[in-house]
Amino acid sequence: MVKLSVIVPFYNVQQYAPDTLKSLRANAREDFEFILVDDCSRDETPDILARAERELPGAVLVRHAKNGGLATARNTGIDKARGEYLTFLDGDDWLAPGYYPRLVSAIEELGCDFLRTDHVQCTARARSIHRVPHGRRNVVMNPRDAILPADRSTSVDYAYAWAGVYHRRLVDKGVLHFTDGLRTAEDRPWIWKLHREAESFATVGLLGVYYRRGVASSLTQIGDVRQLDFIRAFDQVIAETAQDREAEKLLPKAVRTYCAIISHHLGSIERFEPAVARKLKSMSAVALRRMPQDVLDEALDSMDLQRATRLRRLRRRPAGTGVAA
Repeated sequence: MVKLSVIVPFYNVQQYAPDTLKSLRANAREDFEFILVDDCSRDETPDILARAERELPGAVLVRHAKNGGLATARNTGIDKARGEYLTFLDGDDWLAPGYYPRLVSAIEELGCDFLRTDHVQCTARARSIHRVPHGRRNVVMNPRDAILPADRSTSVDYAYAWAGVYHRRLVDKGVLHFTDGLRTAEDRPWIWKLHREAESFATVGLLGVYYRRGVASSLTQIGDVRQLDFIRAFDQVIAETAQDREAEKLLPKAVRTYCAIISHHLGSIERFEPAVARKLKSMSAVALRRMPQDVLDEALDSMDLQRATRLRRLRRRPAGTGVAA
């Protein structure tokens, strides 16, 4: 049986794919498979992956006939995976040698549904360690207990799918798939669902994933309409959390996080194309009015003055102003 399935979507990353694939080779094992999903790349990435299919032990190449985005590509990989455990890597990131064997050993020792890990963020030549915002390490816990408090960064705010490993039973329960078609913030509904519906998790101080920031083709660097998918993603978080048995307890965290993300985008609105900036304001105003208003009031009262003022002003924006959602 395959022990670990590694799902790696690629889209127009010819500059970085060779390093990613080299690091996968340094993590290969007879019982590991590497599912390489080409999301309809238009550069030299398909040729690089064709060579990897021949040369990388355990490589399984899947090609999309049309670009579907990161969430869809990951779902393709999940459906193809045969491993007892699954993990993810993005096509422009890389790994330390021998990282995956250590990761598998860690989750097998703890015996939980999923494991979360720290990572190294790489911007140009700078390196910085980013920790899971959860204090207890190497202790199996109920994931629901790591969602709160509302006013502090918690495990649901550390939404990187590649920073961890997941037992196959989460696939069987329907918990591990992403919302198809989301172009950005695809990890947000996913991490919330994991923490609401999985039964056990743990965090470990295991470093080995190198996350490349500042890539010009990354959606985090592009101010086009795809960025606005964060609204659809957080609408899903709010809607699903509102149906939870502990909705009253958990909704303040979901609403406050949504508000913080809206404020973040408004604070850097100059990076968006003008039409997209107008649409961002319009859609965000409508989103604020969709939220549970009593919970929203409490969230705004708990935020700093600058963010709260920005969001209250947007909330009062007349309906129909600017571009419709």
